[in-house]
Amino acid sequence: MDVLARAAAYLELHGRLLDRLRFEALFAGGSRDRVLDVLRCYQNADGGFGNALEPDLRGAGSQPEPVEVAFHVLDELDAFADPMAPRACDYLLSVTTGDGGVPFVLPGVRGTARAPWWETDDDPPGNLVPTASIAALLHKHRAVHPWLERATAFCWTRIAAVERTTPYEARAIVAFLEEAPDRERAEAEFARLREAVLDTVALDPDTPGEAHFPLDFAPAPSRLPLFEADLLDRHLDALAAAQSPEGGWGGNWLMWTPVVEHEWGGYVTVERLKTLRAYGRLS
Repeated sequence: MDVLARAAAYLELHGRLLDRLRFEALFAGGSRDRVLDVLRCYQNADGGFGNALEPDLRGAGSQPEPVEVAFHVLDELDAFADPMAPRACDYLLSVTTGDGGVPFVLPGVRGTARAPWWETDDDPPGNLVPTASIAALLHKHRAVHPWLERATAFCWTRIAAVERTTPYEARAIVAFLEEAPDRERAEAEFARLREAVLDTVALDPDTPGEAHFPLDFAPAPSRLPLFEADLLDRHLDALAAAQSPEGGWGGNWLMWTPVVEHEWGGYVTVERLKTLRAYGRLS
């Protein structure tokens, strides 16, 4: 059984409807509109997304991070013309802090089931995670919205202050610099921060635990390459070999309740297949 057939079998057993339909749309000639119809069910009246679209945030209420998840789905379908996108930007504008960014997580998360790292102060500041990642996707699709202008200014200011970083922040920075329209500034910041970003990357594909690997930073070939081709080839070999006997891939972070292992498994499996295809590893 080939990679895609094994993945389809895994998703049938473990995946959410959203991720099964994503797989069908991306790899099996399925309906793009059906994916969008299901994604719409995760969007709230305020334009934000919740309802465990980001599996570690189980609550119904809107949060900034599920907007990023939704935008990744719109990205893979080239569907930023869908009304979900501007409605989500309206939501982001409503929760933007005085510095121009959106917080990592909002206090509304309290009292909801969630992974232990989703904690916040009463008045959280803007954060590059997920502001920079969301702005990157909007720039990629040449979106126009008042939120994006403020968020872009926030990202430039925050990135300019970075000397050392963490894996998730580094990934957000790389995504933003990949898509920011000011290419001269983006390339200068990339050159300045390249070593700091590399310090957060696990270069050995056998690194255990919650490691962040080259393909997490470059899930598709990048115009701001961090990694040599031979290193990427090693990690692509390891990624292909990591497909489980059931046909899926999972996350390497804490699975704190049984349902998230299945929900993340379906989501991650589609993401891994996208990476293998982007690098020419799927027929």
